Amino acid sequence: LSEQIKNYQPFNEQEVQDKKTLLALIKEKGLENLLTRENSLAHLTASAWVVNADHQKVLMAYHNLYDSWSWLGGHADGQADLLAVALKEVTEESGLTKLQPILNEIFSLEILTVDGHEKKGVYLSSHLHLNVTYLIEASEEEPLTIEPDENSQVAWFFRDQAVAASSEPWFQTRI
Repeated sequence: LSEQIKNYQPFNEQEVQDKKTLLALIKEKGLENLLTRENSLAHLTASAWVVNADHQKVLMAYHNLYDSWSWLGGHADGQADLLAVALKEVTEESGLTKLQPILNEIFSLEILTVDGHEKKGVYLSSHLHLNVTYLIEASEEEPLTIEPDENSQVAWFFRDQAVAASSEPWFQTRI
């Protein structure tokens, strides 16, 4: 994973800076330390942009925590194969099972802020998600389901509508 991040070619200035920060944190804290939620300040997460067969639509979930539409993903929880984490999270959050990575390499990098919140009756302080995103293809013919603990809706959006659907200003300007 560290090598994948080192070899990743950033798309824009945000990714340049986030890559530097991510590599510095891995060097300082150690990869193992960032793979679990035990590190309450920052931990690794994996996300996926899921596109349909003709790549004209993307799958988004309405995340309960953020009260916004966003791409799908979740915590590494000790797993260093973040592509596998992204695939697992897409299945859990959408019900899709026939997933095909378009790239096995990283598609984008983001450091995401998470405001303090309660989850299952426990307060979690504000922290960072050190996020690695992958590009995955799926059939929009496959039925969608929600993960009630995570999201309340899952839907396909045309690419030009996807980012506009989010109510998060950072997402709208940086993703």
